[in-house]
Amino acid sequence: MERLTNKEEEIMQALWQLEKAFVKELIALLPGKNHYNTVSTIVRNLEEKGFVSHKAYGKTHQYFPVVSKAEYTERFMNLATKKYFDNSYKSMVSFFAKEEKISATELREILELIENK
Repeated sequence: MERLTNKEEEIMQALWQLEKAFVKELIALLPGKNHYNTVSTIVRNLEEKGFVSHKAYGKTHQYFPVVSKAEYTERFMNLATKKYFDNSYKSMVSFFAKEEKISATELREILELIENK
């Protein structure tokens, strides 16, 4: 599974939220101004990459995700951990703690989750 561009991820987030959508529905959910043809092209690219499929209604297509948000998140996090933290989740969590992106309370909650599994 390949990494998506920021715009592709933005469209996938909208599609995961809606579960199925026509391009106009995606545009309505996306932030900022987005042109129909641009969004349509990106969705078709996502389809070529295997992330999206569609159901045809005449000349109109309703798109739906083929790759779940959980699948993509797992793949993305594994890649990020490998690329930026030498495949160490400890290094990743330490980074967020040092950057004050995670609190001691949240770390205790994570430990509790780990211990209860």
